Amino acid sequence: MAGKSSCEFCAYYNYNEYYDDYECSVNLDEDDLARFMQSGESNCAYFRFSDDYKIVEKQN
Repeated sequence: MAGKSSCEFCAYYNYNEYYDDYECSVNLDEDDLARFMQSGESNCAYFRFSDDYKIVEKQN
């Protein structure tokens, strides 16, 4: 991934059964969303690598 973030590996990228599609679940206010959409950067400032082992660790 070398400096690039991919939604497919992000902890905020969740499946929405109602729309039968994946979506980003980061809660952005209007200002943050406008900055994010206008930035033109390929890297997401909110990217957090999804670590399934960490999730299971919390469940135990």
